[in-house]
Amino acid sequence: MVVLNKIYTRTGDAGQTALGDGSRVGKASARVEAYGTVDETNSTVGMARLHAQGDADAALARIQNDLFDLGADLCTPDLEKDGEREYPPLRMVESQVDRLEAEIDAMTARLEPLRSFILPGGTALAAHLHLCRTVSRRAERLCVELSGQEGVNPHALKYLNRLSDWFFCAARIANDEGRADVLWTPGANR
Repeated sequence: MVVLNKIYTRTGDAGQTALGDGSRVGKASARVEAYGTVDETNSTVGMARLHAQGDADAALARIQNDLFDLGADLCTPDLEKDGEREYPPLRMVESQVDRLEAEIDAMTARLEPLRSFILPGGTALAAHLHLCRTVSRRAERLCVELSGQEGVNPHALKYLNRLSDWFFCAARIANDEGRADVLWTPGANR
């Protein structure tokens, strides 16, 4: 359990921050950029939840919790040292990816196939879910970039890849199961 007795610590005043293993890195490092953008994704999910109810809100709450798991995973480098640690770090696992895939499949079964690209919009919930989708895509790109420099849990990368697809399908569901999607009309304003 986390205990925060004091919110500011002054330890980051010189532009450094502590990772999950206690090492210190610059706040603009690739690792901090990656988990910081996961945190930003989580904030966009919080905004989407203002417009969600019932099962949709419950699913978004699960995703928010997963995103904290993902941030914990990403803030602890050196995957190869996990077995040597006194307390093994929290890592994303395949079942979290599997759950997203099952939920994507269930949503897709309710939707007609697409015949055009979709513009972000429609209902308030759908618009917020599209924002979640684009921010999670940026988080994924940053994690892929990080994985080219340091070890990244492959389940973390898979989760982010599926998550943006989940947000896309959920946005379509929020738009009257796709019937109220805002479709792109190529060249419409030429």
